[in-house]
Amino acid sequence: MTSTAPSLGKLYPCEICPLRPLNTFRDFQPDELAFISRFKTGELTVDRGTTVLVEGSHSAHLYTVLSGWGFRYKLMSDGRRQILNYVVPGDLIGLQGSLTGEMQHSVEALSTLMLCVFERDQLFTLYRNHPGLAYDLTWLAAREEQMLDENLLSVGRRSALERAAYLLAFLHQRAQTVHLYANGRATIPITQQHVADTLGLSIVHTNKTLRKLINRNAIRWLDRGCEVLDEAALLGIAGWEGLGEQRRPLM
Repeated sequence: MTSTAPSLGKLYPCEICPLRPLNTFRDFQPDELAFISRFKTGELTVDRGTTVLVEGSHSAHLYTVLSGWGFRYKLMSDGRRQILNYVVPGDLIGLQGSLTGEMQHSVEALSTLMLCVFERDQLFTLYRNHPGLAYDLTWLAAREEQMLDENLLSVGRRSALERAAYLLAFLHQRAQTVHLYANGRATIPITQQHVADTLGLSIVHTNKTLRKLINRNAIRWLDRGCEVLDEAALLGIAGWEGLGEQRRPLM
């Protein structure tokens, strides 16, 4: 569980949210912004490796990622882990538990993660009084399904090299859209174990596969992350056209 309680104050009121000016997010209507500002109760900052939500648990909160990286995953009884997807700023987490009663997956911080905190019991007020925001929630859920479809295609049909290239290109483009890279370096804060747990490969097979991408000068592997050097090369290897240009909702 999280080790830090949500803060009572708001360091980033919705009116001055640092994500709102980004071109990737659509703007709110004035009444929507007023509601979201009331809906949000504060921020929560957690360290890398902290479990934010636990599979099988009930949570009184929803969260929107304000900064940092995280990932969704499921654990098998013997400890094997399958990473389902990654979360970046603007992504909503905890909606599943709000609608089904309990979480069907866990969420862990991949880096220091700042989250906007929302009270779950206000969710139905949103559905009842703000159909535009309700549509946004539906859009976000559909977008998550679309990304999971592509991830399933990777695990089921792409070769190991194609899987790795797709994953790194996917994370790279998601990071670019929300200005996640610091100091101009396109570094994704994952380990080879994260890659293995996402692609369904052994750590040995993962290492050999990533070495091929390194030898093609598509990536550089660092101590705690991967630097993308040639996005076009990754896209070509994966046979993937990329995310495409599309404005998305921000909750």
